[in-house]
Amino acid sequence: MISSAFTCTCCGQEHDGLPFAYAMAAPVYWSPELAGKPGNVLGDEHCSIDGEHYFVRGRIVLPVRDAGEDFEWGVWVSLSKANFIRTGEVFEDPARVNEPPYFGWLSTVLPGYEPTTLNLKTNLHTQELGVRPLIELEPTDHPLAVEQREGITLARVQEFAELALHQ
Repeated sequence: MISSAFTCTCCGQEHDGLPFAYAMAAPVYWSPELAGKPGNVLGDEHCSIDGEHYFVRGRIVLPVRDAGEDFEWGVWVSLSKANFIRTGEVFEDPARVNEPPYFGWLSTVLPGYEPTTLNLKTNLHTQELGVRPLIELEPTDHPLAVEQREGITLARVQEFAELALHQ
């Protein structure tokens, strides 16, 4: 695991470690005012809004070409009601790895991407127990989809760190 310090191009200071993962706490559509109202639930792995909009947490993995590990975005994907229910039914079933992918829309705005990452088409692939689903983006020319296919560099990982430190 790479955890060396880096000199920030924004502030010129040296920062400890270079994070290889960031996670969003909720789908972009969630707000604190929704908590406690009927039909609204924000859990660690699932979210529903107004009993009509359903989300599951997953991971977008970007290979880092010049490092020995991958970079991960922790994101939320919207699913149809039927697929949301199905993910709940198989959540604790070891056979869930055999589930077909579920279509969804990326429901997270990731920093450092233009145009926005919101509403990119995805496929959610369930993983073995204890591992969050893998999110596969539709193979378009969107920069995030390109990075998922072709990988990124340590310099790009540092860009993400600087965005997180200096938003």
